[in-house]
Amino acid sequence: MSKRVLTTESGAPVADNQNSATAGVGGPILLQDQHLLEKLARFNRERIPERVVHARGSGAYGYFEVTDDVTGFTHADFLSELGKRTEVFLRFSTVADNLGGADAVRDPRGFALKFYTEEGNYDLVGNNTPVFFIKDPIKFPDFIHSQKRDPFTGKQEADNVWDFWAHAPEATHQITWLMGDRGIPASYRHMNGYGSHTYQWTNAKGEAFFVKYHFKTNQGIRSLSAEQGAELAGKDPNSHQTDLLQAIERGVNPSWTLHVQIMPAAEAAEYRFNPFDLTKVWPHKDYPLQRVGRLVLDRNPDNVFAEVEQAAFSPNNFVPGIGPSPDKMLQGRLFAYADAHRYRLGVNHTQLAVNSPKATKADNYGRDGLMASNAYGRDRKNYEPNSYDGPAETGKALSAPLAINGHTGTHEAPAHTKDDDFFQAGELYRLMSEDEKSRLVANIAGGLSQVSRDDVIEKNLAHFHAADADYGKRVEEAVRALRED
Repeated sequence: MSKRVLTTESGAPVADNQNSATAGVGGPILLQDQHLLEKLARFNRERIPERVVHARGSGAYGYFEVTDDVTGFTHADFLSELGKRTEVFLRFSTVADNLGGADAVRDPRGFALKFYTEEGNYDLVGNNTPVFFIKDPIKFPDFIHSQKRDPFTGKQEADNVWDFWAHAPEATHQITWLMGDRGIPASYRHMNGYGSHTYQWTNAKGEAFFVKYHFKTNQGIRSLSAEQGAELAGKDPNSHQTDLLQAIERGVNPSWTLHVQIMPAAEAAEYRFNPFDLTKVWPHKDYPLQRVGRLVLDRNPDNVFAEVEQAAFSPNNFVPGIGPSPDKMLQGRLFAYADAHRYRLGVNHTQLAVNSPKATKADNYGRDGLMASNAYGRDRKNYEPNSYDGPAETGKALSAPLAINGHTGTHEAPAHTKDDDFFQAGELYRLMSEDEKSRLVANIAGGLSQVSRDDVIEKNLAHFHAADADYGKRVEEAVRALRED
């Protein structure tokens, strides 16, 4: 029997379903990658009207205040002077479950932040973990399919979850985070937020730096055990929403301190692993945390649907001084997020109050479409350039150019001296206390032992063995014991 060939929607064979097409090895993703764009665009349209991922969310308004000078690294205006405050909206969310899911479950948490700056809205989309399961966006629809409800049984299936992970060794680091003690935050207030991706900052001299964002909770880290999470989810499925709402109403305003790691752009190519790999962190001893400012939430939305559910974040909403990096997952999201919002909320979603600029105004030639409220007409021209005093381009790039080279096509990640998928998962495991290791192993074994195929179990066990010998041995023994019961 001949092997089935994977094809595009038009029936053309797919040559590579693991790597997006880039401009040379390690370069930015190409718009001409028809398979990637088709795959992401179709994925965005699979569910209506709630978000395909991050459906269950909570949000609040507040401000960001600069406390430390970072003007040597970026000329972004909202970071330009000590004490400067910028209004923000922050949306927290779970990832895999639907709008009616419980808050206190084991799942990464979305941490999406909108800065209403004087140079336009700047959106930073991240999670409560510094890493992710995959490193290439072409895998994202498949990954989420494996984590969502099975089309036949209507529930999440261990077979699907762990089978995907068996074929994605790079997920081992994030699995170690997710199955560890921080996998179920006690509340949104008691967890960190991370930009996760690598971004580019550019200073006034045109010098480029790569950065990672770390929002450290000032309330302290608090998490729930699997048993505590199950009990709380049963008692109050809306536990995290309730906690955030009531804390702000009482005037107990949650806050986070923003730190960044900063890498001079010239150091990226020779770093010992790919610094744009979303499955890895930059060790703090190489690039220490540098404080930037303070994020405070002090106002609840008046209408959850209008402001939380219709909030739209897109990582391609940059401001001068901040831009993208060659991070492949970020490159894919530059397209996918905005495309999802145009489908889910409509092409004019940026005119909704929660999404529109507050410290400036949008002024462009976008017109009409469903639910248009910017009623331009009469003598207002809708093309550029024109002779009638319409808005014109500045000619100034938002960020420094990225140097690229090589042939177009699908490529494996650029080679670095230490680029395997397991060493950071092992380092994270070895940092844990004995009690933390025991809970991690129990959480992994509880799910992996439910898988029906032995070969899928063995592939996953091999990943944990590769990360750390003790890690693999303990997970294997725990899985064997549960399957023998």
